[in-house]
Amino acid sequence: MSDLVNANNGVTPKKVFKIFIGYDPREDLAFEVCRYSILKRASIPVEVIPIKQSDLRNSGLYYRERGITESTEFSFTRFLTPYLAGFNGWAMFVDCDFLYLADIKELTAFIDENYAIMCVQHDYTPKESTKMDGAVQTVYPRKNWSSMVLYNCEHEKNKILMPEQVNKETGAFLHRFSWLDDSEIGEIPFVWNFLVGHNKVDENDVSGTMPKAIHYTTGGPWFDAWKNCEFADLWIDEMEEYKKDSASKKLVK
Repeated sequence: MSDLVNANNGVTPKKVFKIFIGYDPREDLAFEVCRYSILKRASIPVEVIPIKQSDLRNSGLYYRERGITESTEFSFTRFLTPYLAGFNGWAMFVDCDFLYLADIKELTAFIDENYAIMCVQHDYTPKESTKMDGAVQTVYPRKNWSSMVLYNCEHEKNKILMPEQVNKETGAFLHRFSWLDDSEIGEIPFVWNFLVGHNKVDENDVSGTMPKAIHYTTGGPWFDAWKNCEFADLWIDEMEEYKKDSASKKLVK
């Protein structure tokens, strides 16, 4: 039984915070490092669940054809997060190209029941025409808002996000959260979705601008073309620690 099916059947107690990470086979290492960075720093119970398109297709939950503007396998499957969480409590979706530098408990402190979702509300227009390993860079309103979202899974309006809806709705409808009123979208400080190459650390206000979660949105060090990007050293250090920790656990077994 897959992680996704386990999650949807309510195996995890409600008090455990569910974090769904978008998974793409091309970025397997990025996923592992993202998960590792979350679990290592978490002081609350969390369950990290990969959203794998192959699992969703095998279970009949996802069947739409991939469009030419989809740069990852989770471009649309991300919006199944409330469904996969059983429309129960709060859950988070995050792209795999994140590195967490702070305790996820700090992020959950922003949760406000008045909202259907909460996210960093970037005003972002990418400069590059391509990203990652040559994927076409697209520009649209609310770009990167959907890359990390806290979902109030029990909110009545989020119940529209059933598999049938996610399979047929347009990218514009989904990525702009068009099923919600603007007043139902809460805001999280940008340091929790710190865009490499866009957001900057203010040397005069270090406490307010230091990233809590780094988002390598145009490409990270796991791609050859981005090995020397800003904050690459932090990701590489985390990767080396993850690999060392994984090796030691295998030896114990």
